[in-house]
Amino acid sequence: MAFPKLFAHLTLLLITLSMVYATDPTQLQDFCVATTDPHNAIFVNGLFCKNPMDATPEDFLFKGLDVPAKLNALGSGVTLVSPMNLAGLNTLGISVARLDFTPYGLISPHTHPRATEVFTVLDGTIYVGFVTSNQANGGNKLFSKVLNKGDVFVFPQGLIHFQLNIGKTPAVGFSGLSSQNPGVITISNAVFGAEPPINVDVLSKAFQLDANVIKMLQSKFATGN
Repeated sequence: MAFPKLFAHLTLLLITLSMVYATDPTQLQDFCVATTDPHNAIFVNGLFCKNPMDATPEDFLFKGLDVPAKLNALGSGVTLVSPMNLAGLNTLGISVARLDFTPYGLISPHTHPRATEVFTVLDGTIYVGFVTSNQANGGNKLFSKVLNKGDVFVFPQGLIHFQLNIGKTPAVGFSGLSSQNPGVITISNAVFGAEPPINVDVLSKAFQLDANVIKMLQSKFATGN
């Protein structure tokens, strides 16, 4: 009787495993609206794949991470290596980025909705941190550290985080991300620069600010400014 019981347990295990492996793949864009018209279908969950027999070594090579990124008004810049400029990364679930900072340069609070980020400091002193999702007590906990050359810090997927160069000299870091298309949501831009704008009454009540202050912030972060 032992063998039938063992067979039953193995069968149940196999059924369970098949259900686990039958889950949907992680999305690689914000949404993918279904269409029954193949002539109107322009995206897949990722990128189309080249015939493997047509692949070349150049498909797996990117040159340029030795070059500093173009800096923005906050004194920071990011060079992202993804399947858009390194085709061989497609479907591998990873990407990498170089982060450059002027003295006191900032990568403002943002999230990566589809990736965990592992950040390494190559040069400089950088203050980093992330904030948890809403906790049981209604609060949000900040985890922060001052990083020096060679230090590594991880930002869990989807959580708001930031990097600030607190040194008097330029700083450089590299990040590994657990998605070929991690996405980025810059909090200030998303809230105050959305197009069309979020209703002023919504933001005024949410941030407990006068409507005129909200309008000023929206004008500051409006697309194109």
